[in-house]
Amino acid sequence: MGAQESQIRFLWKQKNKNGNTMLNLQKKILVTGGAGFIGSHLCGKLLEKGHEVICLDNFFTGSKKNIINYLENPYFELIRHDVQKPLLLEVDEIYNLACPASPPHYQFDPVATTRTSVLGAINMLDIAKKCKAKILQASTSEIYGDPKIHPQPEAYNGNVNTTGPRACYDEGKRCAETLFFDYKRQFDLKIKIARIFNTYGPNMHINDGRVVSNFIVQALKNEDLTIYGDGKQTRSFQYIDDLIEGMILLMNSPDGFVGPVNIGNPNEFTILELAEKIINLIGSKSKIIFKSLPQDDPLQRKPLIDLAKKELNWEPKIQLEDGLLKTIQYFKDKLNNE
Repeated sequence: MGAQESQIRFLWKQKNKNGNTMLNLQKKILVTGGAGFIGSHLCGKLLEKGHEVICLDNFFTGSKKNIINYLENPYFELIRHDVQKPLLLEVDEIYNLACPASPPHYQFDPVATTRTSVLGAINMLDIAKKCKAKILQASTSEIYGDPKIHPQPEAYNGNVNTTGPRACYDEGKRCAETLFFDYKRQFDLKIKIARIFNTYGPNMHINDGRVVSNFIVQALKNEDLTIYGDGKQTRSFQYIDDLIEGMILLMNSPDGFVGPVNIGNPNEFTILELAEKIINLIGSKSKIIFKSLPQDDPLQRKPLIDLAKKELNWEPKIQLEDGLLKTIQYFKDKLNNE
């Protein structure tokens, strides 16, 4: 590193079309939940784009293995911290991803899940207010509950149960959206809200409890694949790279576009179709068994992404089979190394 670069750590080099070297101001970006499945991919992409990244995680579901390749990068900083507690940081942008997202994890301590969504949102919004930073909330398709409208547009207010076992996550995320809009109205904050639909890919927790990781691990072990319900319920599965592209495009979109905006893959599959596809791709000897459907589990889930196409020029590119093959290889390597 040259003397000039060592003095201006927050600058990075880029050549313009005339071949001259320019120095462009680098953003300092906070990613909460940065060691988790989605957060670790986001941290990597932001580093790749030349930004300084602060990864904040309490490691309840996140893992240092997900970010180990970034630890020696001088533009990457890891802080062990729970977003339920306030902290002081100087940043330009915040991606607020911190919250367990799979039912076994968020139902393990439902009060902590709600506190993470609500207090975490308040604490991150307060940092954004202090720093005049732009902030993106990783919201969820669970906002829509068990929808009575299909596919789900952003204008749909949802069909949710405020007292059920999924409410700690669903209502926590709904309250976080409310807080974001209230901070925007009251303090003129620059906010963005992404409603994320089912996402899968490398760095998922092996005991994640979500359908793609469950099926892949069971199939690799030649164990029975467990379907809850009759398998006719539908989901739309988005590969992680598509999601990360959508989130970054949303963060960098004009300030006048706030969202919420659906970020998901509109291709719809039944759970039974997913199970059969994974068994075939792996060549597994697994059989499919059926168990009762959990309370409030949605029967249909499919995003309407017209808004993302219009405002972000975004739509998913990776087809289910291609994404599954990459994810299967990740879990195969992970199981072989255990």
